[in-house]
Amino acid sequence: MRAIVPYGAVDPKTRLNSVLDTEERAAFALVMLRSVLTTLRDAGHEPTVLSTAPLAEDVRAPSATVAVDDRPLTTAVNEQLAAADTPRLIMMADLPLATPAAVTGLTADTADIAIAPGLGGGTNALVVRAPAFRVDYHGASYLDHRAAAADCGGTVSVVDSRQLATDIDEPSDLAEVLLHGDGPARAWLEDAGIELAVGDGRVGVRRP
Repeated sequence: MRAIVPYGAVDPKTRLNSVLDTEERAAFALVMLRSVLTTLRDAGHEPTVLSTAPLAEDVRAPSATVAVDDRPLTTAVNEQLAAADTPRLIMMADLPLATPAAVTGLTADTADIAIAPGLGGGTNALVVRAPAFRVDYHGASYLDHRAAAADCGGTVSVVDSRQLATDIDEPSDLAEVLLHGDGPARAWLEDAGIELAVGDGRVGVRRP
């Protein structure tokens, strides 16, 4: 299945600026992107990076095509869907816990729209088999996508997966990578000196 991986290439992950500087945020975002591309390839899919700016050739490895579109996320993805004549998998670029098995669990679902929601009401991945379906990534997009599936007469299924539900936006999200990850994103954080901060409450991260 062809996969679309939206990627914000300009000043990514600004909400991590309390623990990572500008260059580090860019580097970490690329590590996560490459991890997602590897996961998709290992699951048998053909990824296209939908980037807001051109990417250097060495950034694309493992091999993936790049489509540059600097318009808002919803507009850019919907243009890709409108041009598609086969089902599409849309997967965010900041899912460092994603595994080939988790992706296969999503794509094996036969619903017209199969959604893997994020923990905060967003949509981290979805499979689109209904030609009329369009995305809307504003606000609680998980709810919007369920409604959009119903509006276009499609069946909808929700795939509950920790690996696909964990996206990285806030410093607290990095704890999930250190706790549950075993791939390049965790290795990068450890090399950067990011470690778990364990107190009486929720586990966080710190940089000594």
